[in-house]
Amino acid sequence: MPTEISPMLAVSDGNAAIRFYESAFGATLLWRLGDEHVVAGLSINGARFFLAHESPSYGTRAPVSVGFTTVRIELFVDDPLAVHRHALAAGAVEHSPVQEHNYPTNGPHPIGRMLQGAVVDPFGHMWLIGKFLD
Repeated sequence: MPTEISPMLAVSDGNAAIRFYESAFGATLLWRLGDEHVVAGLSINGARFFLAHESPSYGTRAPVSVGFTTVRIELFVDDPLAVHRHALAAGAVEHSPVQEHNYPTNGPHPIGRMLQGAVVDPFGHMWLIGKFLD
């Protein structure tokens, strides 16, 4: 099995988070545990991630509870503008509009052109939505 990294997002309301990610990003619920303090696995076009009701005893707090997030989630899609708009319509807040960014194409970490914008979901997580153009 190849190594994978999948984020587990701490949220203040697991049931509402599942509904939001399904609506905003077309996420599919893979599994869920619990009714009130939900832990769940989801997938966006095969990219798996998890969510869990915040649990201070396990050292996790939702960004809305602490007032900031320390992680930006990169979501790469075919149509960043459409996904960005869809997330806004589902209740996300715009952090930055979708626009073209030009990064160096030479050196040790070439990136090139990228189309990207960002939204903050209702639970305080920042999602950068984009695609590489080169």
